[in-house]
Amino acid sequence: MTSVKTDADEFPAKHAIKAIPVRHYGRWVSAVVVLLLLAALVAAFAGAAIQWSITGDNLFTSASISGAWHTLLISVCAMALGLLLGVIAAVMRLSQNPVTSSVAWGYIWLFRGTPVLVQLLIWWNLALVFPTMFGVSTNTLITPFVAALLGLGINEGAYMAEIVRAGIQSVDEGQTEAAHALGLSRAKTMRRIVLPQAMRVIVPPTGNEFINMLKTSSLAYVVTYGELMTKAKDVYTNNLAVMELLFVACFWYLVLTTIFSIGQYYLERYYAKGATRTLPPTPLQKIKTNLLSLGRAR
Repeated sequence: MTSVKTDADEFPAKHAIKAIPVRHYGRWVSAVVVLLLLAALVAAFAGAAIQWSITGDNLFTSASISGAWHTLLISVCAMALGLLLGVIAAVMRLSQNPVTSSVAWGYIWLFRGTPVLVQLLIWWNLALVFPTMFGVSTNTLITPFVAALLGLGINEGAYMAEIVRAGIQSVDEGQTEAAHALGLSRAKTMRRIVLPQAMRVIVPPTGNEFINMLKTSSLAYVVTYGELMTKAKDVYTNNLAVMELLFVACFWYLVLTTIFSIGQYYLERYYAKGATRTLPPTPLQKIKTNLLSLGRAR
């Protein structure tokens, strides 16, 4: 049997093609420009008439830590209330009963259409409408925490209702029909079949809403609730270091949002198991991959 020579066998090794990577000079120029702008911004803040020592001294005081704790507490409680109300309102809006669907639509329309600050003040002054509730003075029942919880939680429920509704509608109707064919009731179908599948769509915007809630909770200072902004205001009212204490509040907001952003990433990654063949790499895996690629390049 005779062997067949190919063009690759006859092509001399000295004429082998050498791949030369394309040089992206624009990337280097843009990177240098961005770094220069960042350096100029840092220099501007460093040379500003701000006493950074006061900021550093107040980062871990009892007032700052207490404010961060109360911010976290009201954010978690309000988000839990908003999520509960959102699920109920979403199911009501998808109901075939025109009364329940209309009530849910009106709730969403009202609380999404009015400012959160106004809602907080209305709850704080609820005694003007209802002087007593359950035989007790309304001013006694509506504490700063309760006013902040109702104002933030009920407002959040209107937004969560639309998020949950979108997640429920993303599930194929065949899933519901198959569940009903197996004898499952509407409630069990929603709880065991539809909602678990809808979580893949619900989780990402819900995480964004919670991070937004951490910052929106700063409006609770109008009802004298002791969160970060209230604590910062109490301190800078005495020492007049307004900007310095605002930067302290910003520091703790960044810490809280960073922690929960990482948690949101892993939660999204968990619910993506049934939708993607390969899960996206974690931050540590990305760093490891970049380090290995740099080592190979060298």
